[in-house]
Amino acid sequence: MSMTATNGVWNDILEFLSACVPPERILAFRPSGEAQERLSLLLERNRQGTLTDEEEAELNECERMEHLVRLLKTRALVAPRLEHARF
Repeated sequence: MSMTATNGVWNDILEFLSACVPPERILAFRPSGEAQERLSLLLERNRQGTLTDEEEAELNECERMEHLVRLLKTRALVAPRLEHARF
């Protein structure tokens, strides 16, 4: 399986953030109330089929960021277990 440049960059970012931010902070991360409200609005407009092109691009970017955060949280959950398994 080949890795695209984008996948390589994502992996580099994940490794960097995982090394710099304690797992507890990663797991506790939540978007601000303002960001959550904006996402809710975009999702509602998407359901209604009334998104502008700019809003669709914004929603797509939010989805990519959510994916990144999920991957970070998965690493934060798995990494301590792997450390304990080594001993």
